[in-house]
Order: sequence, then structure tokens, then C-alpha cells
Amino acid sequence: MRVAAMIMAGGEGSRLTVLSEHRAKPSVPFAGKYRIIDFTLSNCVNSRIYDVAILTQYRPHSLNDHIGIGKPWDLDRVRGGVRLLQPYQARGSQGWYMGTADAVYQNLDYLTNRDVDRVIILSGDHIYKMDYRPMLAYHEEKGADLTVAVMNVPLEETDRFGIMTTNKNGRVIEFHEKPKNRDKGTLASMGIYVFNVDTLVRRLQEGHEREPNLDFGKHVIPAMIAEDKVYAYTFEGYWVDVGTIDAYWRTSLALCEPDSPLNLWDTSFPVRTRSQERPPVKCSEQGRIHRSLVSNGCTIHGVVDHSVLSPGVYVSPGAVVRESVIMNDSWIGPGAVIDRAIIDKEVIIGSGTQVGWGDDMRPNWQLPDKLDSGITVVGKGAHLPSNLRVGRNVLVDVEVDEHVCRGYELIPSGATVTREEVLMPPQDETAASGIADESHITAAAAKEEIT
Repeated sequence: MRVAAMIMAGGEGSRLTVLSEHRAKPSVPFAGKYRIIDFTLSNCVNSRIYDVAILTQYRPHSLNDHIGIGKPWDLDRVRGGVRLLQPYQARGSQGWYMGTADAVYQNLDYLTNRDVDRVIILSGDHIYKMDYRPMLAYHEEKGADLTVAVMNVPLEETDRFGIMTTNKNGRVIEFHEKPKNRDKGTLASMGIYVFNVDTLVRRLQEGHEREPNLDFGKHVIPAMIAEDKVYAYTFEGYWVDVGTIDAYWRTSLALCEPDSPLNLWDTSFPVRTRSQERPPVKCSEQGRIHRSLVSNGCTIHGVVDHSVLSPGVYVSPGAVVRESVIMNDSWIGPGAVIDRAIIDKEVIIGSGTQVGWGDDMRPNWQLPDKLDSGITVVGKGAHLPSNLRVGRNVLVDVEVDEHVCRGYELIPSGATVTREEVLMPPQDETAASGIADESHITAAAAKEEIT
């Protein structure tokens, strides 16, 4: 059995707000030193699948730079290796990928020009560790045309997934894409598919004639259930979609726990990534690190508590970082407090500034469905001035200059800071002066609480 992998990595990831504004979702940093796509790529290599195509579309530059020729994953090979496949305009084609299956359809020549008889189609934006070989063996054992990896999810979450019903032999007899009624069972598709290549080619060519915006969940799988042998393979390990701010934040901080379900330290199944050469972590006499992941190149003079720091983060004396994710090369000024926030790369937080201030948990008034759990997000390259208080569920755009916030003492909860102005929630348009209340968190108090 000869196997190739195709990884879907062109998603915009709009629910991650500014974290995916300048990069595709699979390229978003995760767990300090990694990118989200590292997990799927590492799964392939650990499963001894060395013929891998990555289908990109939205903002591919960061992802292209990260993957390169695939050397960190042992994919810099003369035969096989990694290929980055981007949409292109050709005669008689529409160019941009219009759906997940359409992306594969536009790159069928990649498969037909290779000596493979099975293809595993994967998403590049999920966090999990999985050896695909048992699933491939199950596919052969059942004589399947298509095998879909599934897992049981809580009943209240079934409207987020494609839900499958199987018979006693594991054959899929019904498929419902994100059903609104919670009466279809709890067996959810993980977006991992094993196809016989000849079946996939035939079904995509037939389906594309009827539906140009061809999608696996909406079109291909429902059609195949009636005419082909489709089986479900149950996966019982750890798997999570970090496609929302809250899911990203919670999944990141769960890595700090001693019983974290995702084992990054298992040398028998390593997660590989492209790493920069950085010096070791430096923690000064006044610095304290508690229950956190701190990457190489970080300098800690303040307090880091239950947080994840990417390479090169600098935490100044008297600063406190609590329950937060801080990405590469950000600078946290003296006496600053970061509480329940996600700070993207190369951000500067001025001295005495508090990000994640107060008890007001109102949602972001412009993005109430994306920022509603109390997490404040600061975009890449933003600069917040000194002695500013920034509330909960605040969105700070990428590359915001410090002059935008000058004259403000408080950016209230639910506000948005763009590169031109501060957009206050309607009831706070005159509240820029912001008087401190009992929920005020000082750096000294936070440090005393931890110590």
C-alpha cells in the first residue's frame, strides 16, 4: 500500500480575529515554540508518510516560510517530501479553491502523477497526536472506499461537526453536516479521510460537474454513503479544534497542567518544528516562574504564572504575566500586568500598563460572538503606551501605534482599538478617563499573591 497525504491549510480562521489577520490559521503559533500545522505534519512523519502536499490559499507567506523545504520534518527528499500547492489560474478553471473537496479536485494531477493507491486527507488546523497507520490498516481490513476518522463529542457540541450514524460493523449509513437538532448521535467527523485514489478521482470529477463549490462534508461524503463502502474509524485520543479565541486560550493553558492530555515530551512520537537558535531561558533573582511553559530566548525579571511564553519574550522587573499567552519577541514593560490575554508577536506593553483589567466581562461590541469570555487580544506589532488600563474582551488591531491610545487612561471592556482610533462601546464613549475601582490589579499585589 502506497500512501500520500494532502493537508488542507488554506483556511482564514476568522474566529481567531487578529491572530490570523496576517497569517493562515495553521500558521498561528501554539504551545510556545510550535505552529498549529506542526502537529499534523509530525503525525504524518511519525506514521512514516513521507509524501505530503500542503494546500494553501489564505495569507500563505508565513506558512511557506515556516515549512520551507520540510527539513525539520525529514521531508526534504528527492522522492516524496513536501510540496506546497497554491491555487492558480488556468484555462477553464476558476483559480481560487471554492471548497475543501474543490481544493483537492484542482490538484488531482498531484495524485495521479504519483505512484500511490491511497491518500489520507487531513486538516492542518487541529491539535492532536495520531498514528495514522492503524486507520490505514482498518481501511484495508474493511475493503472500504472511504474511511472517516470519528470521535464521540458532547451532545451539546454536535452542531459544530458532521455527525455520522453507523451500523454494528462500523459502516456509515447516515451523515448530517452540523445538524441543528441534537438527535443524530454524537459520533463526529474529525476531518480525516482515507480514500482509495481511483475512487476519489472518480467521485470528485462526477461531483464537480454538479457542484463547483465542492465540499467533502456537504457533497462528497453524503453521495458516497449511498453508492460506496464508507466506514468510520473511532479515535479515542486527544483532539481539539483551536478555532476560537476561547478554545485557543484554554487549550494553551491546559499544557501548563501536570496532567495535560497532550504530551509534548514523548520522544517516541515527537512534535517537530522549525526552531530558531536562541539562548537558554534567563530568570533573574527577582524573577519567578510558576506552572508555565517558557521557551528559549526568554528573559524573566518579573512574575510569570500559569502562562505560555514563546521564544524571545522579555518580562521586565515588577511585571506580572498571569493566565496569558505571549508570542515571540514581545516586550512587557516594568510594572505591567497581563491578565487573561493573548499577546501576538513583537508587541510592546508600556511600563505600568494593565491588559485584562477589571471585572467588567461585557463582550466586544463589534465582535460579540468571537470575544465574549474575558480574553483580551493584542495583535502583532502593536505598541501600548505606559500607564494604560485595558479591560476585558478588548481587541487591539495589528501594528497599532502608541499614539492611538495617548490621552486615554482606560480602554474599557468590549472596546476595539484600530490603527486609527479607539472604538468605545456605545455606553462608554465618554468614559476615557476611567476611574480605578476595587478590581484594580497592581503589579505589587499580583506578585505578592503568587509568592
